[in-house]
Amino acid sequence: MVSLTAADESLPTVEVVKLLTPSTVQIVTEVAGMAFSNSPTPPTGVGTGVVLDLEGHILTNNHVVDSAQKITVTLSNGESYPATVVGRDQITDLAVIHISAEGLMPARLGVSADLEVGQDVIAIGHALGLIGGPTVSKGVVSALGRTINTDAQTTMVDLIQTDASINPGNSGGPLANDRAEVIGINTAIIQEGRGIGFAINIDDAKEVAMQLLERGYVSRGFLGIRPVNLTPAIANQLGVDLTEGIVIAFVIDGTAAAEAGLLSEDIIVELGGEPIRNTGELSKFLIAHGPGETVDVLVVRQGRELSGQITLRERPE
Repeated sequence: MVSLTAADESLPTVEVVKLLTPSTVQIVTEVAGMAFSNSPTPPTGVGTGVVLDLEGHILTNNHVVDSAQKITVTLSNGESYPATVVGRDQITDLAVIHISAEGLMPARLGVSADLEVGQDVIAIGHALGLIGGPTVSKGVVSALGRTINTDAQTTMVDLIQTDASINPGNSGGPLANDRAEVIGINTAIIQEGRGIGFAINIDDAKEVAMQLLERGYVSRGFLGIRPVNLTPAIANQLGVDLTEGIVIAFVIDGTAAAEAGLLSEDIIVELGGEPIRNTGELSKFLIAHGPGETVDVLVVRQGRELSGQITLRERPE
């Protein structure tokens, strides 16, 4: 039996793995097959999750459980349980699911704000769905505060970059420090790069998980726009000398943005005095500034800066 040690005590990798393995689960999903598929079994996916509490709540990536018709969680002791979705957040790629099981071992969550580049980290997860328990890899924090674009409308920010090997199936699993504390949720790799993986920092993940547990969704201030990351091609098309910002693809009628006079092709560069360089920073801002709050807004319209105020609203159902 391995006992938890003081939070400031470093542990050998073997001990970290012994402590974290009971808190790390395999998640297998089944999605509805195509209508004309001849396959007798539905397509499946494999991911990883982190046990949050004794009640059976598990933190994972949204893309692990998105569109799943059936979710099965397998604990480190081999016992399997059906799972239900408590809440999902596509923007931050996080989700909380639930199982009814006894004797769970919640993971100890650390503080990612204390991380330093070069610090040792350990990734645990069910890479490639291989039989025989989770895969363990070790590396360092390669960089902090990384930003990656997942598509034209979605940016993930404040990510932890690590060279600890992360593979398909690791998604949703823990990235831990040498005190067996989870400091990140493994989420992405760059296919063309070697030894480049990313994890959602646990400070942001804890905030999102708390809201998913409380209400099943993340409460954000709502602007009422379709945001698109500014690219050199779009900047050239709009005739502006900018490299960062949020382009408004369109404004939804009757929303805060419409009332504030924002227009399509406006480029949001600041909200509440904070620079807004991409959709990830917009997401973090709207989590921190809820419905009913009035904030300053700075946009660039046809090359001219315009300032005003906007009162955020609740996202409609």
